[in-house]
Amino acid sequence: MMDKKIDKKQAETYRKLLLRIKENIVHDIKNMTSVESGAAKDSSVDVSSHALHMADVATDMYDREFNLGLASNDRELLNRVDSALKRLDDRSYGICIECKKSIPQARLKAIPYTEYCRKCQEKLEQKGRKV
Repeated sequence: MMDKKIDKKQAETYRKLLLRIKENIVHDIKNMTSVESGAAKDSSVDVSSHALHMADVATDMYDREFNLGLASNDRELLNRVDSALKRLDDRSYGICIECKKSIPQARLKAIPYTEYCRKCQEKLEQKGRKV
């Protein structure tokens, strides 16, 4: 595979794409946080006249855990996007951090925050399963 740096026009296209992804993630995290704080306010309301059903409590707990998991995934993705933006700044974007070869444009378009070419990503995933 030929090592080919990304030109300025392509870099700007990827920067815009990454910034759009980042904006969406931040928006999602804010929405989850506001929903959680709203749920916390609802749970602090005096419900002494209402009996809480165990299934309702369990559903609320499940929803909170689910939202925490989503927020955690979003934060991880946000870190990956920020890392990709840094690689754009230092002109190492589009180069696999494992084998140092160019990541194909099709892969970058599909996963603009990727750090690895497909082959290296597959190797890492196989190692991860064995551990």
